[in-house]
Amino acid sequence: MRTETDGKFKVKDLSLADEGMRKIEWAESRMPVLMHLRRRFEKEKPLKGARIAGCLHVTKETAVLVRTLVAAGAEVAWSGCNPLSTQDDVAAALAAEGTRIYAWHSMSVEEFYWCIDRTLDIDPVLTLDDGADLIFTIHNRRKEHLGGVWGGTEETTTGVQRLRAMADDGALGYPVIAVNNAETKWDFDNVYGTGQSSMDGILRATSILVAGKNFVVAGFGRCGKGCAMRAKGLGANVIVTEINPIRALQATLEGCRVLPMEEAARVGDLFITATGMKDVLVGPHFDSMKDGAVICNTGHYDCEIRISDLEARARSRREIRRDNEEFTLKDGRRIYLLAKGRLVNLAAAEGHPSEVMDMSFANQFLSMKHLVEKRGTLEKKVYDVPMEQDEEIATLKLETMGLRVDRLTEEQVRYRTDYSSGT
Repeated sequence: MRTETDGKFKVKDLSLADEGMRKIEWAESRMPVLMHLRRRFEKEKPLKGARIAGCLHVTKETAVLVRTLVAAGAEVAWSGCNPLSTQDDVAAALAAEGTRIYAWHSMSVEEFYWCIDRTLDIDPVLTLDDGADLIFTIHNRRKEHLGGVWGGTEETTTGVQRLRAMADDGALGYPVIAVNNAETKWDFDNVYGTGQSSMDGILRATSILVAGKNFVVAGFGRCGKGCAMRAKGLGANVIVTEINPIRALQATLEGCRVLPMEEAARVGDLFITATGMKDVLVGPHFDSMKDGAVICNTGHYDCEIRISDLEARARSRREIRRDNEEFTLKDGRRIYLLAKGRLVNLAAAEGHPSEVMDMSFANQFLSMKHLVEKRGTLEKKVYDVPMEQDEEIATLKLETMGLRVDRLTEEQVRYRTDYSSGT
């Protein structure tokens, strides 16, 4: 069942709204920085007149961001950025409040882009993206909106990489702020959020004992580091595969075993891809995996595991439990694919904890405000979040945790730049 009213929203079941609102209120109690910004700007309304199209996972934390944008004066239209990550009760709660939202769990690829198109019907002046599918849609199929967009933001590593490539080619039609690259985002959300929520998804889908398992992490970027950290904490023997020698060395000094995937495939019990690159796990790897191996992905797109290779090798396929498909290969070995190769932390669990998304979405809110203030003055390129914004958010977060930091004295400030001082 999908509920639609006059084209203003389309969700699975509006009767889920009360349940979704309870989840949103719980998230608000865990997100003090974003709530501080809401209270601070709801009277001033710095986003008044801004029409924002958003394409980001529809979770309880995202709902807190949407409500904060609206409180600051924005008109918002929203879609989910992954076919399997929408929480239907949260989508219903937002729709019941009057948000233009087009999202439901398990949508098709065609429905996914239909939803993005509906958000563009408000003729946005700002875009808020996770994976850049909204931005790509404007640039490729809905070019009539390009001239009216003041700017946008991007939430994830994969999207930022692609947008930088567009900017380098002179193909980016408006300025974009790389929210993902803020220190208060990727050093926390990507590491601690991805690590915990990915493990949450794995355990919900499998209920396996992690201790003693050979846990293979493909990629030792910030997301991969978080996954390795949490797997190690649960007693796993962590193996890392990498293409970057510096990251491979970091993984080694963190106590991980570093192997090429060709070798790791033979000894791994559980595999998680966190690279942002296609074809990380492919046919030859499946050929050498143990009976009972579990494979999953926490990268933004579902191309890191080449599922077609697994299908070609299988004599049967069945859903053994929710978000867990058993592929029985022609030689009798079984490989278990979680969440259809989509982000395991969002498709099989609820995504990152509210406390860490507090900082990420505070960055999104302040970046939207910055784009409004700087409209017409920014170049068509990808910008990093200003350090002042990062530090403001970190300071607010510390204050909400009841923590304080030291300050330099005037003499220490002078000493820091005094190049005449010797030993």
